[in-house]
Amino acid sequence: MNTTLTSTKRIACVVGNPVRHSLSPAIHNAAFAAANTDAVYVALEIDDDSLSSTIATLRTVGFVGASVTMPHKESALALCDESSDTARILGSVNTLIPLEGGRLRGESTDGAGCVGALRQAGSDPRGRRCVVVGAGATARACVVGLAQAGAEWIGVLNRTPERAVSAAALAPGIAHVATADDIDNCDVIVHTTPAGMGANVDRAFDVSRLDARHTVLDAVYQPLETVLLAAARASGARCIDGLWMLVHQAVEQQRLWTGNVPDPDVMRHAAELELARRREMRRE
Repeated sequence: MNTTLTSTKRIACVVGNPVRHSLSPAIHNAAFAAANTDAVYVALEIDDDSLSSTIATLRTVGFVGASVTMPHKESALALCDESSDTARILGSVNTLIPLEGGRLRGESTDGAGCVGALRQAGSDPRGRRCVVVGAGATARACVVGLAQAGAEWIGVLNRTPERAVSAAALAPGIAHVATADDIDNCDVIVHTTPAGMGANVDRAFDVSRLDARHTVLDAVYQPLETVLLAAARASGARCIDGLWMLVHQAVEQQRLWTGNVPDPDVMRHAAELELARRREMRRE
């Protein structure tokens, strides 16, 4: 793919700090190339004091769109001229969409990424009982996304009950504070904490409760096969790694920016190549 800047090429970007590790440039540039879109996606590592001026500059350059990552998601919402219901519910944005007259619309696609990954794996959450493990920003987006996708019941399982209450309140009547016993009675588990990567995987819930009834999505994508997913796979559960969630939220961003719905397999392949390149560089 050609990512060389030219006089005609439009810019898209991710803003955050840090963003040097981001896979988004590889993912979005693959989508632009597949659609023959004359655009390039770059990473802009900016601090809090530079966010407002950076977004002001983007308004003036005819940019394609922007992704927003930590720690700027909440601050960026306040800089938008309008925002989606989802963004307002979450109090944050991860996507900036340019409108006419230099105006900006804020959106959050993290929940769509969760739902898209589940659907691609054959586990549409509509009518399903789901448990979201964790109560941070990713978990909150997943709660809202699952509710909007028609989940029958959503449980939020978190070590701090107060945070679980706050996350469940985002989808009143559908989301509730869960207990470990709810794992036995659910269809889908979305795990959003770092615990799935290491020996403390049982901290959130007893993985021995998993079996072939379950679909387990771990939002972590480095490593792709977390300790949690390895245990879930051994139990017979359907497993989805976090890279699919990252890809599908980017698919939704592309749709919002360009109207195109890119092939998620193309975007994932680009991400895998980038991960392999980084592993090779570490070995050198």
